[in-house]
Amino acid sequence: MTAPLYPLLRERLVPFGQEHVLRWWWELEDAQRSELARQIEAVDLAQVHRLFHEHAHAGLELPFDWDQLEPPEVVRPADTVEAWEQEQQAWAIGEQALRQGRVAICLVAGGQGSRLGHDAPKGTFPIGPITQRSLFQVHAQKVLALSRRYEVPLRWYIMTSPDNDAATRQFFAEHGYFGLPAEQVEFFVQGTMPAVDKDTGRLLMRSKWQLALSPDGHGGFLRALRRAGILDELQQNDVRWLFYFQVDNPLVKVADPLFLGQHISRGAEVSVKVVRRRHAQEKLGQVVRYRGRYYLVEYTEIPPEWQQRRDPSGNFWLDAGNIAVHIFDVAFLQRVAECDSQLPYHRAVKKVPFINEAGECVEPDSANALKWERFIFDVLPLAQQVLVVETDRAEEFEPLKNACGENSPETVRAALCELYARWLEQAGLRVPRDRSGRVSVPIEISPLVALDASDLRGQVEHLGEICSPLLLEHARDQVSANSTCQDLVR
Repeated sequence: MTAPLYPLLRERLVPFGQEHVLRWWWELEDAQRSELARQIEAVDLAQVHRLFHEHAHAGLELPFDWDQLEPPEVVRPADTVEAWEQEQQAWAIGEQALRQGRVAICLVAGGQGSRLGHDAPKGTFPIGPITQRSLFQVHAQKVLALSRRYEVPLRWYIMTSPDNDAATRQFFAEHGYFGLPAEQVEFFVQGTMPAVDKDTGRLLMRSKWQLALSPDGHGGFLRALRRAGILDELQQNDVRWLFYFQVDNPLVKVADPLFLGQHISRGAEVSVKVVRRRHAQEKLGQVVRYRGRYYLVEYTEIPPEWQQRRDPSGNFWLDAGNIAVHIFDVAFLQRVAECDSQLPYHRAVKKVPFINEAGECVEPDSANALKWERFIFDVLPLAQQVLVVETDRAEEFEPLKNACGENSPETVRAALCELYARWLEQAGLRVPRDRSGRVSVPIEISPLVALDASDLRGQVEHLGEICSPLLLEHARDQVSANSTCQDLVR
């Protein structure tokens, strides 16, 4: 690395008071200087300066005038013959879109499994009740099963982060892409934002040649899609709808034909799946209407009296909990991505390790830094037509977030077993349950065997009553007894 680069970088940094990041420049090797220069050039210093000096909350019209807030219109599960017929029509429309190859799938998988005690991408976490198949395998086999069902190679885009991209790609390669052709899967990396000292706004350094960078949030997927050329690719291939979900929820109905058909038939630009809250303090953002537009309000932003408010039927007045399952019109995403500034940054105060002026690594005892993220749900008020669809939590939502307690490996594996047990019971089998009604043996059904209860018809009748752990791994080639399998809960 030649010396002239130093004054160029310094000229870039000085107007914003950030020249301290070059403090160790003359100690660095050429490769380290190259890396530091690349990171500095990638940062929008004017934007960071502006964000730091914005004292107001970096969100959308918050706090709300709560007296003008309304619950959203929600499409509920069919409970009449007419509604059931409408669902059947929507299902057919969704299946046609899949069959024609006009649907692509996007998985957001930039997180690490550190909160789970898992030092690897979260998608590699073993979650199968019997096989310990990973989250990535569960999702991949759903994409494979759908591709086989509709006889079209559904494009699957996976957003990683700089921290887990290489490990994620390696994991897929080592597992042969779980049966998918490698060319059907495309990885792309989300962007980053630098962390700054919360008092001074100075960029924090992770090492003498690295800024303290972190992913720019799931809202960064729009910019990342555009930078990777994926939005143009989708339009060139006449893909009109993008199904979006996050890696931590193995129950999700990937590219659900009913949801797709509802989105298409109602002309929505964005569709959102929601569930009802379990309790007033549940950590679920709520979809709301405000001044004629749809928004998603984080649970931390909802005043307690509104979290607890009930309607005349006794249900929560705000009860459209976001589960991060969406459908986007590709044309809408292209339009929003072209004007990137429409999505705000949300800031948070966090603990961020850094090196001090002596070059020593510091692990702070309290929050010392500001970080900024974008959230994908901030596109809602930009859409002309938004559809909100309620789904059954037991059928489609049990995310893996914590090492123990709520949303832990224990609850996720239990939810999977319960889901599989209901499918078997709908097929006429008897499933052993304990006195509280919980399934008392581990059960696991590969997505390649069934994506829903209807797929089991004609496949399992010969099994009769289930008395021991049950693994259905291949269609018409099931394993029923496995005395050495692991327990349902670890």
